Amino acid sequence: MASMTRVVLARHIAGVPGPEDFRLETLPIPDLAEGQFLVQHHFVSADPGTRSRLSPGASYAPPLQPGDPIDGFAVGRVVQSRHPGFAEGALVTVGSGGWATHSLSKGRGYVLALPDLGVPDSAWIGVLGVPGMTAWFGLKRVAELQPGARVLVTSAAGPVGATAGQLARHFGAAQVVGLAGSAEKRCWLLDSAKFDAALDYRADNLDAQIAAAMPEGIDILFDNVGNAMIDRLLPMMRMRGRIVVSGQVADYNTPLAEVPGLRQTREFIARRLRMEGMVVFDDLAGFPAAQAEVAALLRSGRLATREVIRDGIEALPQLFAELFTGSDFGRRLARIAH
Repeated sequence: MASMTRVVLARHIAGVPGPEDFRLETLPIPDLAEGQFLVQHHFVSADPGTRSRLSPGASYAPPLQPGDPIDGFAVGRVVQSRHPGFAEGALVTVGSGGWATHSLSKGRGYVLALPDLGVPDSAWIGVLGVPGMTAWFGLKRVAELQPGARVLVTSAAGPVGATAGQLARHFGAAQVVGLAGSAEKRCWLLDSAKFDAALDYRADNLDAQIAAAMPEGIDILFDNVGNAMIDRLLPMMRMRGRIVVSGQVADYNTPLAEVPGLRQTREFIARRLRMEGMVVFDDLAGFPAAQAEVAALLRSGRLATREVIRDGIEALPQLFAELFTGSDFGRRLARIAH
């Protein structure tokens, strides 16, 4: 019987995750039932949002338990099928594929047979997948971006942030500024992603730098960091500004009781601000049209991307741990099969 390998949670995690918090399992691939199909994964992603499910206590999704397989988006080919909608050989993306070499599916949930848009397979779990669609619908639906807007993106060198900044300009933003930690990230944002400015979020004079770079204030704050950064930036928002809560990478490893709160809430009244969180699957019906437009930008070279790819399912625990150490940047993927 053929077998598959997957990564499971070895123990609940306190603080920053490490490879020792996970373990590999090999198990047989069962025979397909009617209505199922088997996907051989080509690429699997390591996503920062997964961190919120690896400790006790509920997030927007219930926590995983020790022994549970780890979440991850996958793209690959159908190698066996007893499902009329997914033929053998079809390229698919599987939201529930997890950190595994293969996945079995009934075609429910976020499982899509993919059109040929002339992009690399990995793009389907990058700029055409959840990171890119989060950027697209965060700007379009949540922020309601209008031409001429001034946009500030936090964690701007990450897959969501970098895409959001570039799409903001594509949608007509007058100014796009990003916050990032390392000089390498900031140079990439300026040279490749074409941000107007890239600032060091750790700088002692960050407030002054933002005020100098954006003297007219911020129309849209696209935040991927968390409460402390939002609270700091509230006084810099323009009248009727919008705040998109996309991610909370600074808070994922912090116990709930220690997560900073928002103090400057009077700014919501004085500036008529609106803040809204998002889960991109609310926008699933709009994915095909958005993906087609993003693919065109990617093919034309008008959208820059950066990937960190390592070979083998066993690479995923380390890839995931490095999300929280700042050792590299870009969409973090394990290549499972060519």
